[in-house]
Amino acid sequence: MTALQNETLTAVAGLRVGHYTDLEARTGCTVVLTPDGGCVASGVALGPAPGSREYVLLQPDKTVQTVDAVVLTGGSAFGLASADGVMLWLEEQGRGFDTGVARVPIVPAAVLFDLAVGSAKVRPDAAAGRAAAAAATDAPVAQGRVGAGTGATVGKLRGPGTATGSGLGSYAALVGGAVVAAIGISNAAGNVVDPDTGELVAGVPETLGLAAAAGFAAMPGSNTTLVLVATDAPITKAQANALATSAHVGIARVTRPSHTVFDGDSAFVLSTGTGPEVPLAALSVAVQEVVAAALIKGVLAGR
Repeated sequence: MTALQNETLTAVAGLRVGHYTDLEARTGCTVVLTPDGGCVASGVALGPAPGSREYVLLQPDKTVQTVDAVVLTGGSAFGLASADGVMLWLEEQGRGFDTGVARVPIVPAAVLFDLAVGSAKVRPDAAAGRAAAAAATDAPVAQGRVGAGTGATVGKLRGPGTATGSGLGSYAALVGGAVVAAIGISNAAGNVVDPDTGELVAGVPETLGLAAAAGFAAMPGSNTTLVLVATDAPITKAQANALATSAHVGIARVTRPSHTVFDGDSAFVLSTGTGPEVPLAALSVAVQEVVAAALIKGVLAGR
């Protein structure tokens, strides 16, 4: 893969990213705005404990093909309210699916659990979502303890007392002339490792492999890795769905263990369709790599 000057999600022309961050309560939300006309989109949730909105609409057999924005948010299920503010902001911009009587913005969202880190009573709401949408820019994506990554932690497989700070990361590369990019936020129960060496990046020492099973004490439903992948390569909704599965491979490459029964790992894939065509097999490999790199960057930036 070839490097880019802007090695973050906004290297995909037309995408804008905005954050709402509450450092005191250690929570926030991140909004990815698509260009006018939307992006082809799909998603896959392989974690058994996800929190999401409009997820079913993203499946290949559903009618709507494009989305206007995607929200990644803290606050557990409460944080889904932030998507309301994004919808209202988009409506004011004249965006959304034309029903004949009103335009309905399509805004899928996914949450992570950060209630045990800062304040359990402060969660991203509609005002937070609106603020993140209004702040969205095509500048390189801010990383670390920002937006949905503000309260993210990893290494909770022995309980919350072993948690290590994490954050939001982003990475982008050129593949066959097309841009493939990702935002990743690890809030996993498991450890985060270097995918090439297997060395521990963040988490609990001496708990890799089968050692993770002994004394596993993560809180149910409180651990999630969120990923959003974007490309300018033209793809169909079904192909976006296939690439979302590849994104989960990227999650598994750096998260040990990943996709446990307590995790809600979720991945979205967007395409602007404005770049060159690239074989799907090549895109699937690239997706794995940019997701892994984004997650590592987020953990390192969040320390």
